[in-house]
Amino acid sequence: MALDYEKIKEAAEKYRPDMIRFLREMISHPSESCEEKEVVACIKAEMEKLEFDKVEVDGLGNIIGWMGDGEKIMAIDSHIDTVGIGNIDNWDHDPYEGYETDEIIYGRGGSDQEGGMASAVYSARIMKDLDLIPKGYKIMIVGSVQEEDCDGMCWQYIYNKDKIVPEFVISTEPTDGGIYRGHRGRMEIRVDVKGISCHGSAPERGDNAIYKMADIIADVRALNENGCGENDEIKGLVKMLEPEFNPEHYEDARFLGRGTCTVSQIFYTSPSRCAVADSCAISIDRRMTAGETWDSCLEEIRQLPSCKKYEKDVKVSMYMYDRPSWTGEVYETECYFPTWINKESAAHVQALFDAHKALYGDKRQSSPSSADKRNRPLIDKWTFSTNGVAIQGRYGIPCVGFGPGAESQAHAPNEVTYKDDLVRCAAVYVAALNLYNSENKTDDVTQFRAGKTNNDIK
Repeated sequence: MALDYEKIKEAAEKYRPDMIRFLREMISHPSESCEEKEVVACIKAEMEKLEFDKVEVDGLGNIIGWMGDGEKIMAIDSHIDTVGIGNIDNWDHDPYEGYETDEIIYGRGGSDQEGGMASAVYSARIMKDLDLIPKGYKIMIVGSVQEEDCDGMCWQYIYNKDKIVPEFVISTEPTDGGIYRGHRGRMEIRVDVKGISCHGSAPERGDNAIYKMADIIADVRALNENGCGENDEIKGLVKMLEPEFNPEHYEDARFLGRGTCTVSQIFYTSPSRCAVADSCAISIDRRMTAGETWDSCLEEIRQLPSCKKYEKDVKVSMYMYDRPSWTGEVYETECYFPTWINKESAAHVQALFDAHKALYGDKRQSSPSSADKRNRPLIDKWTFSTNGVAIQGRYGIPCVGFGPGAESQAHAPNEVTYKDDLVRCAAVYVAALNLYNSENKTDDVTQFRAGKTNNDIK
């Protein structure tokens, strides 16, 4: 059956006011990680109003709506938690009430990432309106929780506890008008240093953990900022872009971009302000490119000159996550989020491309604030990480991204998203799910996927 693309666009345009209203309602409910109860209720009510065939909330608190009755599943994922607002003085208007103009919707979560939820929910309704639910499939619309705290953990729960394995997943994270087939991974590393306290009037009697940590912090900074030449004692992370250091995956690393590391938190203990600190710890945000593994990143920190110098007093480890969800459920997992890239030729990626080309052409239709992105390839990658770290990174379920809003708006004050994006994304989802041809699916859709750790996460 040939798709009537004009009819799909007309249907998406018809629902523009509803998508705008729905997004503003979601934004009005503060929904930081583990506090999504109100926004889940809002989404559940909208799905029921739109006559989804089934609406359910799983044990972790993910909201899942179903359309269709086929055996196979095609899923669209939107995380519905947001970061906080930070310093309220940096906002020009109430981040949970905001405002709208002819072009934008203002408020926390509009781009990251509740705009995607609005487009996804209404794409399912359009499929039902136009009798375009693909034969043999049911459509799964997921409002996932706790992504900002622990990317992908929500999909670990869906995969391991709910036992749901879609044929492929569209992520609605903001893509600046592009179709994204991968991104860098990340991990959260902790470095602990021991010292010995003493009275501050005679610091030579003790062993100051903060001074040791100062040396380590300098080396972590060098790891991020140095080059990789002969004279660089600490070879910088840029080295993974070079075949000499990353012979198998340097081309993939150049596609994704180099890895990075930065000290994100610092902690200490001391008997008092008049004493030498007897411990110090830091958190490191480590972004991983192709060719880097969880254990290579830990070992890289252990091999820093300062860590070797203080080796007997240094511990390098990976954080674990065990914060209860809004339902009270605890799903403990490691703070490791694997890198992934899917092939541009993969059936699910091509379905998005073909849909976009038929509806809007083969160039990005970026938002005004992302005009510089219009010259980037239509098929590209994210800078940040998404729930794809579990969907594709851990489990190899084909994943592709196309979502309303701009990456630059994520976590920023005065966050906005764009009304045209909501309509465009809803239309593309409808067409893409109908253009997907399972006969073109192959077992080698993955171009790169980082390995799992030794932890047996169930």
